[in-house]
Amino acid sequence: MPSASRLLEGHVLEMVSIDQFESMANRLFDEIPPPLLEGLNGGIIIQEEACQEDPDLPDVYVLGHYVEDPFGLGCYIVLYYGSFAAILGDEPPEVWEDELWETMIHEVQHHVEARAGESNLDIQDMIELERLRRESAGQQET
Repeated sequence: MPSASRLLEGHVLEMVSIDQFESMANRLFDEIPPPLLEGLNGGIIIQEEACQEDPDLPDVYVLGHYVEDPFGLGCYIVLYYGSFAAILGDEPPEVWEDELWETMIHEVQHHVEARAGESNLDIQDMIELERLRRESAGQQET
C-alpha cells in the first residue's frame, strides 16, 4: 500500500483514511435514488483489504463487488478500501470521491440488472478483463 503522505510543493498530502472513506461512501450512498436501491437490503460494506482476483493481472485491483447472498445477508455491495488506496494513494479526496461514486454506480447497476434478470454489465466486465489479459500478455512478450 502507498505511503500515508508525501510532500508536494511544500504541502503534505495525506491519503484518505478508512474512516474518511467510509463517511464518503455513506454520504454518496444517500445520494443514490432510492428506487435503484430497492432490494439492496445489505447496503454497503467496507472491507479494509485490497482485492485482486486474477494472478495473471497483479496490477489490477477490484474496487467493488455486488453480492447476492440468498443464505445470509441478502444483496449488498462490498467496497475495498485497500484497492482504492493501492490505486489512488495520496490523491486528493476529490479524486477518491469521483472514483468511489463511479464504483458505487457501477455496482448499483449490477444490482438493478440482477433484479431485471439481465447481465449486460457482467458481460462488459468480462470483456474488459479479457482485454486487460491480452494487453498484459502482449507486454510480457516484449
